[in-house]
Amino acid sequence: MKKLLTTVLIAASAQWAWADGLSSLEGFMKAARSGSAQFTQTVTAPPKDGQSARSKTSSGTFDFQRPGHFRFIYQKPFEQTIVADGKTLWLYDADLNQVTQRAQDKALGSTPAALLASAPDLAALRADFTLESAPDQDGLQWVLASPKARDGQLKSVRVGFNGETLAALDILDSFGQRSLIRFTGMKINPALAADTFTFKPPAGADVLQQ
Repeated sequence: MKKLLTTVLIAASAQWAWADGLSSLEGFMKAARSGSAQFTQTVTAPPKDGQSARSKTSSGTFDFQRPGHFRFIYQKPFEQTIVADGKTLWLYDADLNQVTQRAQDKALGSTPAALLASAPDLAALRADFTLESAPDQDGLQWVLASPKARDGQLKSVRVGFNGETLAALDILDSFGQRSLIRFTGMKINPALAADTFTFKPPAGADVLQQ
């Protein structure tokens, strides 16, 4: 009887954890039509040739407006801007003074950006991702999102919430590289400037189309 009760309690706990994570994601998708935050991103490459894994950290600001608009501005250690304006995905490397331009519908697909900005609601998100329960960790509720498309570079994304506030993305690609993005100061539905998601290549920049 004691063993059976323990099993039931463990199963119930798992169901509640999943309900918390899923309800947080659903609440975020319903309430957050736009957002703004600061972020810190740590990218860790898998060990190679007997060497230990190496990490690099960058930081900047993030804005989004659903559906289909977002902007990452990397400020440290190198300046880089990524803008999706609804039709085109722009990537600007300030050091190289180079702009890469891609059709947004072909560039995004089942990417972390779809979780944040592209999908208009949870039903649309489920069309591209399989959502599974993930244990609570670091005081956050997590949802594991795995892309249904098997031909992309993205293997999985864990999405972490503090209540209904987006707090983290833990991204694993098909090469074993992990990117952990933590958001701070998240503002939901802020008043964003009209040109927030407008990008014009700087004068003299090389523009590459892919």
